[in-house]
Amino acid sequence: MADITRRFGRRHLRSAPTAHIRHHKRGRLTHDGPGLSFWYRSLSAALSEVPVNDRELAMAFHARTADFQDVTVQATVTYRISDPAEAAARIDFSIDPDTGVWRGAPLEQIATLLTETAQQHTLDVLARTPLAAALMDGVAAVRESVATGLAAEPRLPATGIDVVAVRVVAIRPEAEVERALRTPAREQIQQEADRATYERRAVAVERERAIAENELASQIELARREERLVDQRGTNARREAEEKSAADGVRAEAEAARTVRLARAEAEAARETGAARAEAQAAWLRVHAEVDPGTLHALAATRLADNLPRIDSLTLSPDVLTGLLAKLGGPRPEAGA
Repeated sequence: MADITRRFGRRHLRSAPTAHIRHHKRGRLTHDGPGLSFWYRSLSAALSEVPVNDRELAMAFHARTADFQDVTVQATVTYRISDPAEAAARIDFSIDPDTGVWRGAPLEQIATLLTETAQQHTLDVLARTPLAAALMDGVAAVRESVATGLAAEPRLPATGIDVVAVRVVAIRPEAEVERALRTPAREQIQQEADRATYERRAVAVERERAIAENELASQIELARREERLVDQRGTNARREAEEKSAADGVRAEAEAARTVRLARAEAEAARETGAARAEAQAAWLRVHAEVDPGTLHALAATRLADNLPRIDSLTLSPDVLTGLLAKLGGPRPEAGA
């Protein structure tokens, strides 16, 4: 929008470089060009402001495919006004000389023209295309058809409009149809996810089985080693018992031999002792046999005296003493001795 100021009953207009200004005074064109700045009288001035920059027009409209499915097309058309004089002559771009505001809605007229033209060519393409093909390849086909149709539209060059680019953003079906179309892909994705889960579980089970087999093999090997250990311990115990038995036998034989030798030695000693005693007894008897009876009696008395208790004093009557001396063959005691 042009910048208009008031000074001393006159108006001053200052436009942007992207706005083409056309100033008519009394039917004659006095100013024509972008980015102008000039003074004018509002009562005698006719002003037009035509934007010459690139403008984006977003559009969305409904269409029906060959299988009678409703779809929504979202597109964007970039255009610019290349001939401001033609555009100002065909479309009302006049502005209020006091405020600088457009008296009409020229950009809406251009938007309606472009939208209806693009919609017409889009409907022509989608009406011959099934829904699946439209969703897969319809974007490129619609973009090409709209670009070709806008370039061949005679009203646009006559209005001074050039189409710079056409972009089709999306072609979307109704929500229920879109959910239905997503279902097979989602089911396939879910199946793939389930298959991956099953495979992961199978791998986990296989690994657990391998671990269990390794543990079982380890237990079997441990049991085998324990069995060998028990056998070895039994063999060692048996060998130890055999060695102990053999040692005990050797020890018993040695003890028996020693006992036999000891018994023989004792018997020999007893025999020799008996023989010595017998020989001594025989010698003793021979000695006693050769000694006279009185001597034997004296020895007997001596032996008897050795074995009797101690007698401090002994009183013998004469009769006893006489008899004793008579037996011993000694002199008789005198009377009164």
